[in-house]
Amino acid sequence: MKTKTITRNSLLIAEPFMGDANFERSVVMVCEHTHNDGTFGLVLNQSTTLHVSDVIDDIFADIPLFVGGPVQPDTLHYIHRRPDLIEGSIALGEGIYWSGNFEQVKQALNLGTLTEADARFFIGYSGWDSGQLTKELAEKTWIISQTDADFLFNTPADRLWRDTLKRMGGQYKVLSNYPVDPRLN
Repeated sequence: MKTKTITRNSLLIAEPFMGDANFERSVVMVCEHTHNDGTFGLVLNQSTTLHVSDVIDDIFADIPLFVGGPVQPDTLHYIHRRPDLIEGSIALGEGIYWSGNFEQVKQALNLGTLTEADARFFIGYSGWDSGQLTKELAEKTWIISQTDADFLFNTPADRLWRDTLKRMGGQYKVLSNYPVDPRLN
């Protein structure tokens, strides 16, 4: 499960005591990573009280909306596992896709052929300039892993951080049980 190289579909799992409110106990899906341009990702487990229908007028499905990160919170992004419904989807790996034809997304949501079990929607994104993420990795801020569509879409967002670490086993399984505030231990 664990990998040392960042690629599309890598998961960046926040160390238990990261100390950055934007990424505390977060799991970030890397959607794009190049040494020259930097890294684009989406926080998978920061929920909001909003639904996609709250921010897009012609969508009527009550699909939850997540915070993808602190950058450009006025933008909408999505990952899914239905490239058969959405042309132009970018394969991230292991049955997970990013973006694609938004008109087809809206139609599929309204028809009920694209559901919460197949897609996650995000406002904003997470971004790192060239070299920034490499520096954070050297500081052991993030743990790198991989995932697949079944695990990602079948795991409740509020359990994703803990369950991803447990799935990695060994020392990571131990980390999954660290309290949010160790003083309360």
